[in-house]
Amino acid sequence: MTRTAVVLRHDDTIHLGNLEPVLREHGYSIRYVDTLKEDVRALDPREADLLVVLGGEMGVYEADEFPALHAEIDLLTQRLGASLPVFGVCLGAQLMANALGSRVYRGPTNEIGYRSVEPTKAGATSPLRHVSGVPVFQWHSDTFDLPDGVTRLAGSPQYGNEAFGIGDWALAVQFHPEVTEEMHEVWLAASEAEVAAEGFDVGDLRRERERYSSGMQNASRSMFSEWLDGLGPRRTP
Repeated sequence: MTRTAVVLRHDDTIHLGNLEPVLREHGYSIRYVDTLKEDVRALDPREADLLVVLGGEMGVYEADEFPALHAEIDLLTQRLGASLPVFGVCLGAQLMANALGSRVYRGPTNEIGYRSVEPTKAGATSPLRHVSGVPVFQWHSDTFDLPDGVTRLAGSPQYGNEAFGIGDWALAVQFHPEVTEEMHEVWLAASEAEVAAEGFDVGDLRRERERYSSGMQNASRSMFSEWLDGLGPRRTP
C-alpha cells in the first residue's frame, strides 16, 4: 500500500533534494504544500502517514510577519500530540521545538558550510549514527531550547542542540541532510551578498562541497532510510 508524505515547503529552492528518492523507495507518494501560498490550516494533522517540514529563510519568532508559521505550529502541536510521524529540517526542527513548548531564538553565529555534528550517546544508537565523523551542511543562525520529553541526539561546538527525537516517530535535525550539489550551488548564487557579509568566501564553500558533499549525501540517505524503516506500520491516533 502506498504511504503518503505531506511536505511543508517555504521556498521552491529548499526542497527534499536527495531525500526524495529515499521516500519513494520506501513507498511514499509525496505532496508538497507551499506554505506561503497555500492554506496550511486546511490540512488534517492526522491524515498523512508522514509530515516533513523543510527549512526556510524566516525565523520562528517572525511568525507575525509570516502568519503561515502560526498555522504550521498549530498543525505540529496537534500532530506531535497524537504521536504521528514528523521529520523536521532546520526551520522545520525549530518549528517542532516551538510546537513542543520551547523558545526559538538567534544563535551565536551564522553557520554556513560543512561542519561536524557529533551524536550523543543516545544518538550513537539511533539513525544519527550515520553522520558521526561526516561533515554535514549547515546554513542557519537560529537555535532553540531542548523541549521537555525529547531525546537530544546530536550537537556541535557552536550549537548544542543539532538533533532531537521522540521515540522512533519524530526526528528533528538542525543541519541540512537534503542538500544536493545542485541545491548548494543555487543557494550560493542567490546569497552571495549574505555569504560575503558573514565573512565567508564562495570559492571556499564550493571547495568544501567538492570535498564533503558525496559523503554527506550517502550518510544522510542512510540516516533517513533507517529512520523511515523504524516507523513501522501506520499509527492510528
